[in-house]
Amino acid sequence: MVPKIRRGSRTHGLLVYLYGPGKRDEHTDAHLVGSWDGFAPDPGRDTSPDPDPKVTLARLSAALDLRVKQAGATAPAQHVWHCSVRTDPGDRHLTDAEWNTVARRLVHAVNLAPEGDPDGCRWVAVRHADDHIHILATMVRGDLRRPRMNYDFKKAQAECRRIEKEMGFRQLRPGDGTGAKSPTSAERFKAERTSRPEAPRESLREAVRQALAGAATEEEFFTRLREAGLRVKVRNAPSGDAIGYNVALPGDRNRDGAPIWYPGSKLAPDLSLPKIRRRLADGTADQTTHPAATSGRPDWSPPARERRNATGIAERAAVLLDSDDDEAAGQLVGIGELLDAVTQTSPAATRAELGAAARSFERATRSHVRAEHADTRAIRSAARGIIQAGSALGRGEDGGTTAMLLSTLVLVTIAAARWHSARGHAQQAHASRQTAEHLRAAYRQAAATPMQALHDQGRALPESERRAHQATIRAALPDGVMRADSSSTTDALTATLAQAEHAGHDPKALLQQAIDMRELDTADDVNDVLVWRLRRLAQLPAHPGEATRRPQAGTSQTRAPASRTNNRTAPTAAARPTASDPRNRPPRR
Repeated sequence: MVPKIRRGSRTHGLLVYLYGPGKRDEHTDAHLVGSWDGFAPDPGRDTSPDPDPKVTLARLSAALDLRVKQAGATAPAQHVWHCSVRTDPGDRHLTDAEWNTVARRLVHAVNLAPEGDPDGCRWVAVRHADDHIHILATMVRGDLRRPRMNYDFKKAQAECRRIEKEMGFRQLRPGDGTGAKSPTSAERFKAERTSRPEAPRESLREAVRQALAGAATEEEFFTRLREAGLRVKVRNAPSGDAIGYNVALPGDRNRDGAPIWYPGSKLAPDLSLPKIRRRLADGTADQTTHPAATSGRPDWSPPARERRNATGIAERAAVLLDSDDDEAAGQLVGIGELLDAVTQTSPAATRAELGAAARSFERATRSHVRAEHADTRAIRSAARGIIQAGSALGRGEDGGTTAMLLSTLVLVTIAAARWHSARGHAQQAHASRQTAEHLRAAYRQAAATPMQALHDQGRALPESERRAHQATIRAALPDGVMRADSSSTTDALTATLAQAEHAGHDPKALLQQAIDMRELDTADDVNDVLVWRLRRLAQLPAHPGEATRRPQAGTSQTRAPASRTNNRTAPTAAARPTASDPRNRPPRR
């Protein structure tokens, strides 16, 4: 049950709309289901002799405005309180009597007309469709004072949650006021008329978010907006300093032919210029090329190298989320930017699912939890590196490293869902779980070819070598970790261990290190997760068609199991972060 509250100044005009045919003749059988005293005139069902709906509507308007006129200059200019209340499409239709109960509970909850108060504000509830009503109230009490209407939206939401529970309706997830503003009805209707897939507000929000992903400076952010084809208008103080910005879609104009501008703060709470500056200050993306991004196989493409680097950084973000620290709020913002970066540079086969994942996770990046000492440089730099490396081809090493990164991001978003759930953030937790589903779909598309090749290679190994590696897997994995009903086998994992051994690593030690990195309980397919962890730790090509690389001179090979600390082990020297690389610094615990 969704309440939507607006305020206005024209009682008669709103009544004309509520009792009219609607913008698309969608209003049918408009009539009152409730009023302040139960005896208000009803223009829709006036039973007096020769009723004239216009006359009845004028009488109703005058009755509602009586106290407004009596209050004179002390009445508020925006004296009309308008609340539409809609049930979920899957809920049953309420009777008029039930809608009357809903309306009375809401005007009581927001303190317009408290139950038993003879001086409560005047109100009516109009029904012109099966699934919703409109409550119209005039905000002057019988004693000619204004009602105390603090936090009316939150109070209406809370009352709707109680009504849903009592009436057995679908229970919506309570919000915390950090969600982005939804398009208005007028914006949605205009989008349909102009054949746009979504309202301009939504298109602009996504474009601004993508321009911000990995941006190092405010100037770069504005440059990216213009390069994306948006109209940009920067608001300056008398001193010349920028204090805000507005954006508009090309061709989106009002009836006078002027562009329709949207301030960043109206697109989403975290897209205002002050909050963008705070994000840049908390984690300014490094503009230099990092050793981690350039080391490795010389024939790996830039997109493949940057995706490898981002995978390790995402793993560390998941560790911080698992630690249940409020500082992880900053990591959520960084993961959102990383998703935007991957979406912008992904091939067409996975772009739709990744775009849906990024849009879903946008809700998970915002809450009232603030990281006091956020350091998101590493993860924002990873997003920047992916964007600067350009688009991945979706095949070969590019496709394999994309699958490697997506496999990790699935676990990161599941960790984000747990982090939000622990704090009662129902909408953000749900958004994180939705993101994980979209990422799983994108992963299946990206991983199909490389994983099939690995399965084939595993089955083609000499029988003795194959049995030896499978025994290593059985000995290392706890009972029940590999799902009995999983359609996958350990062939890909067997092939990866064989290639790691050929590259000079100890398969047993390397496998134990991959297992200890973090929990595997939330993995859909443990085999796949371990394959990608092993290939990253051992610097094996993500695409099995590439040649296997031996560790470089000066790097230690994995010869014995590393000692455990908090059920995790340090990375091998070949994968260990360097102090000079800010993107590879481990998160604070």
